[in-house]
Amino acid sequence: MKTPLIVTSTQNPRIKEIRSMEKARVRKDLGLFCTEGDKEVRLALTGGYRIETLVYCPELVKDIRNHPAIQAAENLIEVSLEVFGTLAVRENSGGLLAVCHQRTHTLKDFKLSQCPLILVLESVEKPGNLGALLRTADAAGLDGVIICDNQTDVYNPNVIRSSTGCLFTMPLAITTSAEAINYLKHNDIKIWCTHLEASHPYYSTDFKSPSAIVMGTESTGLSEIWTNHSAGNIIIPMHGKTDSMNVSTAAAVVIFEALRQRTMI
Repeated sequence: MKTPLIVTSTQNPRIKEIRSMEKARVRKDLGLFCTEGDKEVRLALTGGYRIETLVYCPELVKDIRNHPAIQAAENLIEVSLEVFGTLAVRENSGGLLAVCHQRTHTLKDFKLSQCPLILVLESVEKPGNLGALLRTADAAGLDGVIICDNQTDVYNPNVIRSSTGCLFTMPLAITTSAEAINYLKHNDIKIWCTHLEASHPYYSTDFKSPSAIVMGTESTGLSEIWTNHSAGNIIIPMHGKTDSMNVSTAAAVVIFEALRQRTMI
């Protein structure tokens, strides 16, 4: 085990720098981000992320010497309970926080199966929604998620928290809508757009061939570039007073219908 830097002051410069990573601008400038909790740190390692610094509180974390992140981390910081309390964004993080190097997310990272199923997200704005969508994609075992014309930082703590760490293991590409459409067409993947107009029910759509399910924002929906290249527009019929549902819930409904169809092949 490397010799850790022991910090007991909340005013330590390194601790201040880690706290500042709550801001997207700082994360971008440093090329780093923070993730908390044993499960999330382990998933980051599984996903191939490099840990720049592992921060741990011996009063909270158990058997730290045998944790895989101890050997993987470039630097170790042991902190007091008070110091860790100023770093933790959420409760019950178990006294473990990793500062990780960010990664680039390109379409080249994708390894498509014989019959791929992909989730495409256009202009997602809310970090909590993005995280929930990544969690759904992981649960469904999708080939990957393409984020187009991105409006939020994927390393926002709320994305990591709501994805329960699935951000680290789900194949992910961040690109423009035009590039995503070219990629999908080049790979003969049908584009199915969730859209309120000129649409047919999601359960009458054939998802058994290579497919991309495209979701827009809750406020404005999809832009014309997607509907103009769509193999068909799909809708989830509403039976109550509202005309739509949360985007992460809507995505789960359509994705698991696609999986249901594929199990019947």
